[in-house]
Amino acid sequence: MDVIKAIEAEQMKENAENFNVGDTVKVFFKIIEGTTERVQVFEGLVIAKNNSGIRRTFVVRKISYGVGVERIFPLHSPRIESTVVVRKGRVRRAKLYYIRDKVGKKAKVKELITRKAK
Repeated sequence: MDVIKAIEAEQMKENAENFNVGDTVKVFFKIIEGTTERVQVFEGLVIAKNNSGIRRTFVVRKISYGVGVERIFPLHSPRIESTVVVRKGRVRRAKLYYIRDKVGKKAKVKELITRKAK
């Protein structure tokens, strides 16, 4: 069992969890098409985080041409180049599945405004 934990620890990324549920993030994801490789950006709201350790995943939701699109990303995947936080969200729940039923301005999450220390 220690061998499995050692392999998992080796493959985990450092500083991968720099965002929380409710944040708007840009996920830079590597796409391989035949022999070419490119980076695709998926920007949306993080509505859930699941599991722990190397199996940690997060769900990102965006509205594309009036249709809601959700994608599940493995947090420690080698295909994810980076995740950039565009906007911090202020939420009181761990899972934001209720956002799926909301339309328009009601589907927004309030922005978290932090105070700067003097």
